[in-house]
Amino acid sequence: MTTELTGGSKGQRRREAILQLLKQQGRITITEMVERFGCSEATARRDLEQMEGVYPVIRTIGGAMYDGMGTMRELPFAEKEGLSILEKEKIAALAATLIHEGDVIGLSGGTTNFLLAKLLKLRKGITVVTNAVNIAMELAGSQIQVVVTGGIMRHNSFELCGPLGEGMITNLHIGKMFIGIDGISAGGGISSYSEQEAQIAKALIKRSQETYAVFDHTKSNRNSLFSVAGVAELKAVITDRPLSGDLAAELERHGVTVYVTD
Repeated sequence: MTTELTGGSKGQRRREAILQLLKQQGRITITEMVERFGCSEATARRDLEQMEGVYPVIRTIGGAMYDGMGTMRELPFAEKEGLSILEKEKIAALAATLIHEGDVIGLSGGTTNFLLAKLLKLRKGITVVTNAVNIAMELAGSQIQVVVTGGIMRHNSFELCGPLGEGMITNLHIGKMFIGIDGISAGGGISSYSEQEAQIAKALIKRSQETYAVFDHTKSNRNSLFSVAGVAELKAVITDRPLSGDLAAELERHGVTVYVTD
């Protein structure tokens, strides 16, 4: 071990040493953690999962990076659920009017899409493809056909991510994809805090005829860390306040429809 810290449990000392390495190097891989600290891959992944909720650490595919620049931080689903709840309910209600019997739709994770799923429970003749476990469970028992992608669940968002899910998605045909985002801007398009979620979102968008970005005003003109898609790849955006500036101009330039709640 390159850094010896005293106090606390063995696991906590290891995590603090990992944090020091992240500060020095900027990033670390699972393989490097196994070699340096003599732990298993499973232990290394658990360490990063715990650290993500406590330290400025962002998990990536195969490791983690240090968020010393203070980019947009991810909140656990339970915390996000209470933010801008009235606005999100209105966005979900507007999105629901764009879904009709016979549609095959996609729902990524996120609090707004979870609210949309609640509204769809009473509908019928709709197929929902989702990578979010909580959305699938919300629709359980309804007359909606639910297709759940595979993968490893992220505990902050309940989204299934990884190559297993991405491989399954290549066999699907989705009509309308409703995607929750962490940021949207003219230059950066739509973006996500999580690299894993960005990858699965890209796969879902690729297999969809139309993509609708759903977001409240706090996400406008902001970039999160990982790019998902450019503005030109969107069919429409659904939000709670009129957009302005470069973002509005870029959406208009690409013919992206903007739906705004009352």
